[in-house]
Amino acid sequence: MAAEINTEDYPHEIDEQLTGFDSSATAVKTMLEKLMSMPRNELLQKLDPLDQAKLDLMSAYTLNSLFWMYLVTQGINPREHGIKQELERIRTYMNRVKEITDKKKAARLDKGAAARFVRNALYDAEDKDSRKKAASKKAADTTSDSPHPKRPKLN
Repeated sequence: MAAEINTEDYPHEIDEQLTGFDSSATAVKTMLEKLMSMPRNELLQKLDPLDQAKLDLMSAYTLNSLFWMYLVTQGINPREHGIKQELERIRTYMNRVKEITDKKKAARLDKGAAARFVRNALYDAEDKDSRKKAASKKAADTTSDSPHPKRPKLN
């Protein structure tokens, strides 16, 4: 694209920028052709709802960004156009999807395991001895309350 234009029509300082723009535009065109080659219903059936939302948001953001660039090439200030609000709205939804994805990836807390970790981390030998004494005293109390007679020892 830049190579086809007569070099006298634009300053040589922006030649490198135009070449970069041309390669970027070609890459976008290639990606859009790949996306458009597959039927949308077939593509959506392969995706879960979260990925469907991501695809829809990506498509909307891409099209609106391309329109932003079109407005710039036409000399229209896109910041004063409604496209700015549309891009902000799409970014808001993209952030919501990102939050949902992050929550989905977040580690789950096993409360029982956490309680065991804390209990064992706070282990105290004196506390263990006092628990043993309390348990043996309780066992002695329950055996003395029982009506069973003691059996004589066998030699």
